[in-house]
Amino acid sequence: MKVDGKTFAIASGLAMFIGLPLLLYATGDAPGRSALKESLSILTLLAFSLMLSQFFLARSNVTLISLFKPRQIQRFHKVIAYGAVAVILVHPFLIVLPRYFEAGIEPWDAFVTMMTTFESRGILLGMAAWVLLLSLSISAFFRVGISKHLPLKYRGWRYLHSVLAISMVVVAIWHAIDLGRHTDVAMSVFFIAVTVLGVAMLANLYWGAASEKSPETSKSQGSQT
Repeated sequence: MKVDGKTFAIASGLAMFIGLPLLLYATGDAPGRSALKESLSILTLLAFSLMLSQFFLARSNVTLISLFKPRQIQRFHKVIAYGAVAVILVHPFLIVLPRYFEAGIEPWDAFVTMMTTFESRGILLGMAAWVLLLSLSISAFFRVGISKHLPLKYRGWRYLHSVLAISMVVVAIWHAIDLGRHTDVAMSVFFIAVTVLGVAMLANLYWGAASEKSPETSKSQGSQT
């Protein structure tokens, strides 16, 4: 059976951002826990991996642009982003959720203790990543209104969106490496490698030859960041 370019691109994306993280998770050496805790860990892991995939649903990915219409890529971008962002934003609450089914400290007490442990670098990084993600989400939701007040209008918003996205991902990876139960060497290398490649593609788009395009042309192509 002949596989066309679109099918291959979708299959490759699923393998890279869902299959590979699951494989790394399954082959990791972290001690097992309850089914609920492991399920929440997998959910968070996949949400973060899919969030990284957003770097490749941009105009910087010329291969994808040649296979799909801009509106289709925009739809993929939004659906994946909304789902992944929702999971990551509730991540602090998912950490203490299993406390409802365990003896010991109450969930709210555990949450307060976690959020007030300011001497922990990992906790502070997690808070910073959460704030950056919330800012990123707000800037995306109010894109039109925000872009009107920026010097370069739409392109200015695009730069702002990219800076927030890159900053959030870098801080989040640092947080995951510092505190993540399943962020071993292999998983860390995966996160870092994907991020470096995605950022390099964006850099080539914005500061390379493609960055010479006008904001109007970018709009007509359904630009994504």
